[in-house]
Amino acid sequence: MTERKSCSLKEYSRAAKDRIKKGFWEDCQKGYDRSLSKAKEQGVNESKAGRYFKSKVEGQIAGEKEDDFYLKVKRLILTEGEVSDAIGRLTDKPYYDTLTYEEKQRYTLSLSERYLRALERFRKECEFDDISG
Repeated sequence: MTERKSCSLKEYSRAAKDRIKKGFWEDCQKGYDRSLSKAKEQGVNESKAGRYFKSKVEGQIAGEKEDDFYLKVKRLILTEGEVSDAIGRLTDKPYYDTLTYEEKQRYTLSLSERYLRALERFRKECEFDDISG
């Protein structure tokens, strides 16, 4: 989970004003238009490309950073491909060894869910990487 810093309305307003001053929205519109035209040229679903681009912009505004787990999954996929023992490779062995049987089951299930979300995100990024770039 990502922690969000508590901000006041004044701080949100200041950040929005800075985005306007720096041309953030004009750049977003240009990037969005480029992405849609590239998607159209390459035969990619334009609405999916638009939703992907929108989610990337929302992440930029929220100040989201790449989380460590996703980066581990991405590195694993890029170096080894989709392997059958991904959950085992991503398991924190010293921590896992301290858990009870039930806790190990919950940990493995949680890790599996996180891996599937990261894998889905990786696939989306690959699909739209050359379009949004």
